[in-house]
Amino acid sequence: MKTYIKHILIGLFFMSCKTGNLDVLADISSSLKETSAIEKIKGSDVLWVIQDAGNTNHLYGLNLEGDIVKDIKINNSENIDWEDLASDYEGNIYIGDFGNNNEKRTSFTIYKVDNAENATSSTHASVINFTLPEDMDSVDFESFFLYNDFFYIFSKDHKKCELIKVPNKIGNHVARYISKVKLKGKHTKVTSADISEDGRTVVLLNHDKVWKLSGYQSDDFFSGKIDALEFGHDTQKEGINLVMDNQVLISDEKNKNEGGYIYRFDLK
Repeated sequence: MKTYIKHILIGLFFMSCKTGNLDVLADISSSLKETSAIEKIKGSDVLWVIQDAGNTNHLYGLNLEGDIVKDIKINNSENIDWEDLASDYEGNIYIGDFGNNNEKRTSFTIYKVDNAENATSSTHASVINFTLPEDMDSVDFESFFLYNDFFYIFSKDHKKCELIKVPNKIGNHVARYISKVKLKGKHTKVTSADISEDGRTVVLLNHDKVWKLSGYQSDDFFSGKIDALEFGHDTQKEGINLVMDNQVLISDEKNKNEGGYIYRFDLK
């Protein structure tokens, strides 16, 4: 589950600038063109990012200015299509290798990096593998979070968003199907997700908006209220981190003369 410490943001707010409804907090290191996630471990100042398909199997830690301060190679991994990050209260980072643009993958992987803050320049990860339920077609995934010892994984599709869950246990698993929803609007592909510490709010990211989910029953996160909150800004946003009850951090990819930043957005 993604968390943040309130006082860390104070200095950043002071020097932030405005882009649509977003505050620009930091410029991500120019060597990272395709960041596909952003994650914060409780009690640490490091912002963790990865790059997606076609890039190396490295986990990067950034300082609050967006500079690389940790570069960890995951020796026993391959970056088939790394898409999102999650963390737990023990300081472990989870890498979601479940991108599936051609919708032909039959198995997916989550890498667990133990005690990422103190990891050296290379490490081995524990491996969690999963396949889809028999009656579910292969789809693209870019989003997940960890909650109550399960990973909740959201599909990326312009027609519907499907939700599955996988236990946080090393080994091989078959995902359990939960539900699906048709999100309203022209742009409906979900690129990252997070949940609040109290489990009452879920956020889903799109390039130009965030959906705020609330009032749901149990872990059927689509069963409650879904509010679309517009950014007034459209770039390839790939990472979201719910830092407080009403604030998120967002990262986007670098594309020519735009993107490559960390933003703050206030949930209404």
